[in-house]
Amino acid sequence: MVGGKSVKPRSIVFDLFGDYVRYDDGAAPLQTLTDVLAAFDVPEATTRVVMSRLRKEGWFDTEKQGRSTVYRMTDRSWRLLDEGRKRIFQREREPWDRQWRVVIYHVPETDRGARERVRKKLRWLGFGPLAASTWISPHERLQEVVAGLADEPSVRLDLLTSRSLGAASDVDMAGRCWDLNELHLALLAKRDAYQALLARLTSAPPRGRHALIERTRLVHDYRMLPFDDPDLPLELVPAGWVGRDVHDLFLDLHERLRPEAEQFCASLGIGPLR
Repeated sequence: MVGGKSVKPRSIVFDLFGDYVRYDDGAAPLQTLTDVLAAFDVPEATTRVVMSRLRKEGWFDTEKQGRSTVYRMTDRSWRLLDEGRKRIFQREREPWDRQWRVVIYHVPETDRGARERVRKKLRWLGFGPLAASTWISPHERLQEVVAGLADEPSVRLDLLTSRSLGAASDVDMAGRCWDLNELHLALLAKRDAYQALLARLTSAPPRGRHALIERTRLVHDYRMLPFDDPDLPLELVPAGWVGRDVHDLFLDLHERLRPEAEQFCASLGIGPLR
């Protein structure tokens, strides 16, 4: 399996809804969820506590169908999963227009929590810090910034589109916003791990429950990468950059595991094959 860390039940729930339940009207009975999480050795009591907490946080609504309690995605969880899917599964392939999207944010000194949430959101969207409160990205994601920070009333944003003096300046700014050498080493390590996983899946494809576990661990391993990898245009990264190779390997692995994982989920009552 990719990575040595176990996946927390909360993360498993979001992965299940993101990869399977969303294609089944975004709803699943609690008993079905407990059965699926049991495949990850999560006790039923733990699943019930996790789902109750997620409902209280506004990620799910509940409804009764006979004697069953059904958990249904809310608008908030749909937005989260749609945004996550776009950031994880899509990469920019169009030629760069050589324009930088600039976010200058203003947060009261007393609201440190909001400042951290702003920085986290900007990192997730592929922005890097050019200065203390000035973040830039080569991609057109300003409207995503506005939408992502709509619930932060104390935050004021100034959004700009600008162009540098030339290619050398672009490369210099990218190097100041992101530690590209460290990121490249991390990408090389991930590429090697994914190539090893691909070889193993080719020689001994996992079935049923094991395919679901493997696929969930894969998504869990990859989902944190967008926080560190801004998916820069090739003009801005060192020669031999493997970011897109890693992404293509991830997509290949995810698809190879899909049929068995979906079939196993369907056997328990969720997903597009149900």
